Amino acid sequence: MAAILQGIPTDAQITKIEYEGPRIALYTSKPRFLMENSERISKLVGIIKKRIVVRTAESIRKPEAEARKMIAEYVPEEAGLQGTIFDTATGEVSIEAKRPWLLQRNSKEFRHADVTEKIGWRLRIRKATTIQSRTMQVINATLKQSATERSRQLKQVGDEIFRPRLAQRTEVSLYTLGGFGQVGRSCMLLSTSESKILIDCGINPGARSAADAYPRLDSLNLTMDNLDAVVIGHAHLDHTGFLPVLCKYGYRGPIYCTEPTLPMMNLIQLDAIKVAAAQGRVPIYAERDVKQVMRQAITLPYDTVTDISPDIKLVLANAGHILGSALCHFHIGNGEHNFVYSGDIKFGKSILFEAADYRFPRAETLMIESTYGLREDIQPSRQEVESAFINSVNNALADGGKVLIPIPAVGRAQEIMMVIDHYMKSGEMIEAPVFTEGMISEASGIHESYPEYLARELKQKILETDDNPFDSEYFTNIEHADDREEALRDDSPCIILATSGMLEGGPVLEFFKNIAPHKQNKLLFVSYQVNGTMGRRVLDGARQVSMSGRTGKVEVVNINCSVEKLDGFSGHSDYNQLMAFVQRLRPKLRRVLVNHGERKKSESFVTSIRRAYRLPAHNPQIQEAIKLF
Repeated sequence: MAAILQGIPTDAQITKIEYEGPRIALYTSKPRFLMENSERISKLVGIIKKRIVVRTAESIRKPEAEARKMIAEYVPEEAGLQGTIFDTATGEVSIEAKRPWLLQRNSKEFRHADVTEKIGWRLRIRKATTIQSRTMQVINATLKQSATERSRQLKQVGDEIFRPRLAQRTEVSLYTLGGFGQVGRSCMLLSTSESKILIDCGINPGARSAADAYPRLDSLNLTMDNLDAVVIGHAHLDHTGFLPVLCKYGYRGPIYCTEPTLPMMNLIQLDAIKVAAAQGRVPIYAERDVKQVMRQAITLPYDTVTDISPDIKLVLANAGHILGSALCHFHIGNGEHNFVYSGDIKFGKSILFEAADYRFPRAETLMIESTYGLREDIQPSRQEVESAFINSVNNALADGGKVLIPIPAVGRAQEIMMVIDHYMKSGEMIEAPVFTEGMISEASGIHESYPEYLARELKQKILETDDNPFDSEYFTNIEHADDREEALRDDSPCIILATSGMLEGGPVLEFFKNIAPHKQNKLLFVSYQVNGTMGRRVLDGARQVSMSGRTGKVEVVNINCSVEKLDGFSGHSDYNQLMAFVQRLRPKLRRVLVNHGERKKSESFVTSIRRAYRLPAHNPQIQEAIKLF
């Protein structure tokens, strides 16, 4: 604190300095000075090697109603102000506008320092979404209600992070708790002399016993108080599905993830409760536990060095898998060891995301997934699969048919939507209505809320133009079952995207019953079909399936439509991409560990790494302890 006080002139009028989780917050009654002299903060960060944020003193903040009215007066009409969200824990106000590029810091008509000085709140400019996300609204309301609790928690977290180190010698171990020799329940514990960090906390939804379904936290005799932090790579259930259970049983520490991962995992976790109830199972957590996850989450942008314990710094980098997915880089001790966890990774560009980042200054140990770790696991190029998709859809539409695409709501649905919008606008795909149903619209609203996490071209479209692909004229979301009539009209060629992706429930089944019997229609799979699912049976050639109707009565559906499967839209890297990623990091690596793959694939991938790169490689099993340093 002394170094900060020495580095900040009295003109800054600092009223308070305190920890705010992994950051040091400077409260000022004269925000203009630090906003117009930001180089002073940058210089200070370089000296103390800690993240610093500037907050406004509570004494200068106007009441929310007054500040909201003033913002409406200051925002130019052409910017299209849609709403304001106040965060009393940080003193920030998010301004949502249709044309946010008119409100950036260098805007002549809207100077941030001027507005902040008048209202007493720091500004955050966001693109107003055309799709209203209920998930985002619930999160904002929950965080507002818990502002006092969050402020207290963040200070406690800061006290723990910035305490003096107790041990000078650095020792690093990794304990495997799930997701090794299998796909599902990803979880591991990174342990040092000072810290215990849980990395991911997923479930295996297909497992039949608790011992196989959940992370083996019991093997470490670990209590919730022993954990310093939880780090989440991305939102899928096999990486986050057990996280609310930790909160349910008393974990109250920080949960680090990217900004969009918080609403995405919230959406998926709440949906898992509904699915369990629909299947007659007792959910392992309740809605209140999901809300507790929200309160404890500390969201981080990509590529920002953040202290998460006395001896560990974390950097999250784009993994290219789904919205907000992150590679997790752990800088341990005084640089004694650097551990990179890939999570699920896509080392290839798509319309939706940039390829995974690999620019780590140091990386001695890499943990990398192996979902497609066999040499023969080669996917077609993105250009090839998009061309095949266009031809497949065009053939059905030209014959007057409907194309039903069973699809996961998160990630894959938005990828296909962007492909459809792009090629219909270019004239390469026959124009036709595109209907969506299920969680697709909600997930799309979250994507639209975070354009800075999307591919450069898509981000630019959303943030800098009025051409927003998520608001395309081609898309119609079906809100209620009674609204399906237009999509199911006999004389209406169209494309239908509906969940679930494996025909295992959800609104897709109602469309399937109506579309499958007619030979001019097409069922197009774009995601993996697990053995035992109805989607897999149909893909394998079944011409008749039985399913429950709305009244519970069993119905037999004849399948006369064409059935096709397209590979290449996967959010995972294929074998060549995985090997290319390892090669990028090879000069820095001392060891490669392989996880997240069937045992056969993990073993094969380890052999490939050893032979091609002469690197020590190992595929641990669950409940192994590995000394990293």
